[in-house]
Amino acid sequence: MKNVEITIVGQILNIKVDLTAETIPSKSGKTLIIASTEGNVRAIAGSDIKVGLNVYKPRGDKKAVSENDSEV
Repeated sequence: MKNVEITIVGQILNIKVDLTAETIPSKSGKTLIIASTEGNVRAIAGSDIKVGLNVYKPRGDKKAVSENDSEV
């Protein structure tokens, strides 16, 4: 997991993400990843409850459009 803290307090699932953390480009390069569980993870050890989280924002530099992308 990157920049994600999951805790359980009683029957409440808490997810903590630092929105000021350093971002990294997504694989496509279209967004900047702030936090990710990097797939589905167990919320509680030994449980079948899972969490999948991605927190991201658009790139600010308007990455060039590739041949596979189209503009409207």
